[in-house]
Amino acid sequence: MSSAATPSSSARLPQGELIALLALLFATVAFSMDAMLPALPEIAAALTPERANRAQLVLTSFVAGMGLGTLFAGPISDAIGRKRAMGIGFAIYLLAAAAALFANSLELLLAARFVQGLGAAGPRIVGTALVRDLYQGREMARITSVVMMVFMIVPAIAPSLGMVFSRALGWHGVFYAFIGFGLVGWLWFGLRQPETLPAPARRPLALAPLIAGAREVLADREVVLCTVVIALGFGQMFALLSSAQQLFGETYGRGDRFPLWFAAMAVLSGCGTFANSRMVMRIGMYRIARRAYGAQIVIAGVFLLTLLTGFLPQGLRFAAFFLWAVSLFTMAGLTFGNLNAMAMQRMGHIAGMTASVVSALSTLGAVLIAAPVGQAYDGSAVPVTAAALVCSALAWWIMGFMRS
Repeated sequence: MSSAATPSSSARLPQGELIALLALLFATVAFSMDAMLPALPEIAAALTPERANRAQLVLTSFVAGMGLGTLFAGPISDAIGRKRAMGIGFAIYLLAAAAALFANSLELLLAARFVQGLGAAGPRIVGTALVRDLYQGREMARITSVVMMVFMIVPAIAPSLGMVFSRALGWHGVFYAFIGFGLVGWLWFGLRQPETLPAPARRPLALAPLIAGAREVLADREVVLCTVVIALGFGQMFALLSSAQQLFGETYGRGDRFPLWFAAMAVLSGCGTFANSRMVMRIGMYRIARRAYGAQIVIAGVFLLTLLTGFLPQGLRFAAFFLWAVSLFTMAGLTFGNLNAMAMQRMGHIAGMTASVVSALSTLGAVLIAAPVGQAYDGSAVPVTAAALVCSALAWWIMGFMRS
């Protein structure tokens, strides 16, 4: 990074506060998906009773909007600064959440969720670019891992909060939680975080520089390979997330305690991000990520075999599913931060553009994987487990072509 692009030390909050703030910003996406999960059965009954699986599109439309939004959030933040870009993202997010309060059809709800996803791209992408402004390489991966460890608190409590709001106010009530969450994030960031991208380092929001920046990102072989691998990891995780309410409730009969089981899964899988923050400086980003995918190949393969053969007795089937789900989210904690840091390592001068391209392509790729897997739900965990096995195997194989 050039000296002109180097933020001053005053741009850094105390590290503890910075980590908490970044965790909240990154958690905007997770909270916006996980808090919806308990409301999906009510949404299905109210808006699409004839095809209950279509309620999963409430999650898919949000992720699709986020994927599109990430194409713009990074370049905008490179042009006008991180703080103003973050404000625009949160404003769109809050307006869409307010509009969803009045949705009385699935189509209107999906449209509001799509726009809400567009806005959520701001906290996700600008937060990633901000980290790259302040850190790089393994240090960036370490900070990201610590952030993700704190971030896991949100998926742990989001379904419970979603259930509280939906029971008190109906499924529309979840959007009051989103409005509150967005306001807290916007105000905290706006009042406390200094600008990390000085004016001399900004890139004009013009077509020619944008094309040149995107071309530079896509010409980098390591960035492209990291993006594909992230898409394969996010795709299998999102596939499980889309079907989680149905799997816990219908397949394994744990619907009444779904928020508690989901919280336990999030807390246990947080061990992955904690381990990564401890190991990454010593072992390296590449080796940790590839070994995590290799482990998932084995775990998903064994679990899929038990599903297809009916080998396990009835009393052990939920335990096996739960342990596999924990392993999948643990894999995410061991891979996503490392792969993002690897993709951004040589791209500090266009951090916003790189974050946008990587996130947009990996998110849209994940939607293409997760949407058909979610719609293939047949009352069993076979579709999501098979998807995890195939995606992990492809990710592990592709990583063999990357520089270690």
